[in-house]
Amino acid sequence: MNDDVRKIIRRILKDIRVEMGDEFDRNFERQAFFSEAWARHKSPTRPGGSILIDTGNLRKSIGSRTTEDSIIFYTTLPYAAIHNEGGEIKVTKKMKRYFWHKYYEATGSFGRRKDGTLRKDKHTVQLTTEAEFWKFMALKKEGSTIKIPRRQFLGTSPEVEQAVREIIEENITEYFNVEFDIKRK
Repeated sequence: MNDDVRKIIRRILKDIRVEMGDEFDRNFERQAFFSEAWARHKSPTRPGGSILIDTGNLRKSIGSRTTEDSIIFYTTLPYAAIHNEGGEIKVTKKMKRYFWHKYYEATGSFGRRKDGTLRKDKHTVQLTTEAEFWKFMALKKEGSTIKIPRRQFLGTSPEVEQAVREIIEENITEYFNVEFDIKRK
């Protein structure tokens, strides 16, 4: 392979890496994998909130690296794959402890009146719903399954293929335009 071809391939890979990195990040804003919308929340823990964005760690964990002839997009978080591909997870003892912890955390945050009864404000009603959710999760039997819907944020799609095709065509056209301009002079 001559130097010109290597240079073009490096530039194409760099452009694809930047463009697709931006697009994969935008999936979190779109709450969709390009045009394929993510399943909505059924959890009361973040009503009306962004899907897959709680701490932002999943979004920030997406990285990429370039080899001589390819680009690899990846995430370092162990739970990323279940969100990206969907599937089922088994309830463990450790998960049940976490659910109870979240339940007690939610119930301790209730707004109370001087007589000890719960306030009827929006925040307290939300916390009550959240506490009920965590209690429901904590009471699940060990070994039962929780279905996680597919909410893809990385991977291939017609939009990815189109963007890659356009980047390749632009770079090759640019190379030939510059090359022929040099030879004409």
